[in-house]
Amino acid sequence: MPWKDNSGSGGPWGNPGGSGGNKARGPWGGGNGSGGRGGPPKFEDMLRRGGDKFKGMMPGGLGSPRGIAIIALIAIVGWLLTGWYRVNPNEAGVEQVFGRLTNITNQGLHWNWPSPIGSVTRPKTTTNRQTTVGFPVSGRGQNREQESLMLTGDENIIDIQATILWNLDYEPRAGRPEETSAGIRNYVFNIRRPDQTVKDAAEAALREIVGRRDFELIRTSGRAEIEKEAARHIQEILDLYGTGIRIQSVQLQKVDPPNRVIDAFRDVQAARADRERASNEAKAYQSKEVQAAEGNAERITRAGEAYKAERIAIAEGESRRFLSVYEQYKSAKDITRQRIYLETMRDLLKGMDKTLIDSNRNSGVVPWLSIDPQRPPPARTQTGERPGGQQ
Repeated sequence: MPWKDNSGSGGPWGNPGGSGGNKARGPWGGGNGSGGRGGPPKFEDMLRRGGDKFKGMMPGGLGSPRGIAIIALIAIVGWLLTGWYRVNPNEAGVEQVFGRLTNITNQGLHWNWPSPIGSVTRPKTTTNRQTTVGFPVSGRGQNREQESLMLTGDENIIDIQATILWNLDYEPRAGRPEETSAGIRNYVFNIRRPDQTVKDAAEAALREIVGRRDFELIRTSGRAEIEKEAARHIQEILDLYGTGIRIQSVQLQKVDPPNRVIDAFRDVQAARADRERASNEAKAYQSKEVQAAEGNAERITRAGEAYKAERIAIAEGESRRFLSVYEQYKSAKDITRQRIYLETMRDLLKGMDKTLIDSNRNSGVVPWLSIDPQRPPPARTQTGERPGGQQ
């Protein structure tokens, strides 16, 4: 659309400098914006007209009894409207009148007497809160070691950092409002700083538990047990003071020696490992030597028992043989005596290379007694001598 210059005609609303019947007109019909007929109303005029109407309602003015009553009524209504409050899904409304608990409300819009007569506290009932022990705090670095350094049962110092999860002890029970409100009543009226209360109780419980255990047990296999016992002990302390707080869990984040002695601790750990290794080697050598000595002792014992059994058997055999010979001797003494003599001489002379000739016999056959049964009799020579010069 081509541009049309309306400067000569006074713009889209007419010529402000025209004469005659074409007077200057604005968008509301006025020509000079002076508030004439058809122009926009001024704010001062609106206030003046409203004030006139208000004065018409109170003929005596604001200072009259009627005016004071109306002002007081408006103030009371406005004050009562401030008593409305809203409870979020994760909160509970604790209504108080003159500081006394009157009602506990759930989610929604509610009303209570406004301040200074009444007040409403809205603690969070389902939110899990977290309190730490031993962690650095901004601007309070010196307090971290005071919290985290604890003395163990074997008189060592350990650096512990723990996290405590807790929430409000609030479980709505149908038909039993006194039990439902017990935890909230304790939480609202018995403690001022819940976080600091949980922190102090947790630090006291951890120090007591750590003080009954050795350093190595705390660092290794005893962490889970310490967490369970700490949660139970903290809950006992909070219940003793009626805080209305329920402990969810305790988590040990750090269990180490203090940073200033960590190098010395590592040296001690290395020396302890060397001691353990040397002890294991000594036990292995001891076991080897003991087993060898026990084997030798068992062998000697069994050899002794075998020798004992052998000697006993021999003695029993000799005694039985003697008894049998004795029985024969009693029945035939001469024969038995001769046989014993011959057996004895045979045992004595069986290793000797000798030939015995009975010279008392005059028979043509040379009587002789061979000591060795396997040896044949010697051949006779012409001179009557036997080989070897034997007679």
